[in-house]
Amino acid sequence: MGEFTREFTEDNFEADVLGASVPVVVDFWAEWCGPCKMLAPTIDKIAEKYNGKVIVGKLNVDNSPSVAQKFNVRSIPNVLIIFNGEVKEQVVGNVPEADISALLDKLV
Repeated sequence: MGEFTREFTEDNFEADVLGASVPVVVDFWAEWCGPCKMLAPTIDKIAEKYNGKVIVGKLNVDNSPSVAQKFNVRSIPNVLIIFNGEVKEQVVGNVPEADISALLDKLV
């Protein structure tokens, strides 16, 4: 995980994600997921690029299954952009950095 990328869990999700005053990028992933590992450097780049404007973090679906269920995450990698406690955007799969940036640029 990159220097600017946080780790979200069931314990901190409500406060750190739903209670945030800025948009939050949540990467739902798992250790066994190959495409998730390929997306990881992209998530770290997004975290560095938008540092101070958005919060970026990863949530391991195996360690925090209730959060994944709450947001109906059925396949991974699955990236949600949450702002003011609501899902604003969602992308599934190993998507290019430019795609995620374009979605974030609409919110910041």
